Amino acid sequence: MRYIVTGGAGFIGSNLAERLARNGHEVVIVDDLSAGRRENIDHLLVHPRVIFIEGSVTDLDLLIDACAGADGIFHQAAVASVPRSVANPLETNAVNVTGTLNVLWAAKECNVPTVVAASTSAIYGDDPVFPKRETMAAGPLSPYAVSKLAGEYYGKVFADLYGIRTVFLRYFNVFGPRQDPNSEYAAVIPKFITRLLEDKPPIIYGDGEQTRDFIFVTDVVRANILSMEGGASGVFNIAGGSRISLNHLASILAEITSIHHQPIYEPPRPGDVRDSLAEITRAQDAFGFSPHSTLEAGLRETVAWFRDGGR
Repeated sequence: MRYIVTGGAGFIGSNLAERLARNGHEVVIVDDLSAGRRENIDHLLVHPRVIFIEGSVTDLDLLIDACAGADGIFHQAAVASVPRSVANPLETNAVNVTGTLNVLWAAKECNVPTVVAASTSAIYGDDPVFPKRETMAAGPLSPYAVSKLAGEYYGKVFADLYGIRTVFLRYFNVFGPRQDPNSEYAAVIPKFITRLLEDKPPIIYGDGEQTRDFIFVTDVVRANILSMEGGASGVFNIAGGSRISLNHLASILAEITSIHHQPIYEPPRPGDVRDSLAEITRAQDAFGFSPHSTLEAGLRETVAWFRDGGR
């Protein structure tokens, strides 16, 4: 198969592109390197069936050229940060809404039958009902969540109007190797790990009792491939199906690293969701997804990757 991976030099995208190439597929990576990193894919570019196109999903002509002859598109490119979206909603809209519309239009123009796209649990907002089910009403609290919800609506419309099978995977809290800890808006696990490895205390925004439903990146990659190869369409939660407080997460990482520091507590950040827990039976029923990695096993592998200098 010939697959397009937008955002393929990023954290999830590069792990996905690597798995697809290992499985014998032709892979076209599209990434403008604004968040993705060339070093995430350098080892793939020696592969004769892997192509890298440096460019943005906001460039429709580039996407149409890239998608010619493709069997499917994995759309991972996004401004994937709540705080960044609060600081710059116009940028978030341009990439996440217009970019997703461009991907869907390129699929239509190039007769690509299936688009599997990254969405987010942030769409649920702070609804107090747990676990989160796909049938619940949306309650976005940030421009990021709004932009992802708009992408889902565009996906449904394109499925109804143009016959493209669209799948939107609502990722919960993904972690693993290649996650960038250096951005101001980096996710919590790489931030915690890198600070501990620098012998510094982790920083927690809020009281630390907020909870997250973490999922290891290899399980997210598997969910993408299963949904592409299956026949289902629609919106699906992709998560571990259990939750843990950030205080407990910090204590587990202290044990794994053998570096113990009392966390520093800072004020909560605007737009952040307090608690998160997914119901994942819809994905299990539709395309056989269930997480294989435990939280601790994934954390150990991630810590090892960071200790090895990100290799």
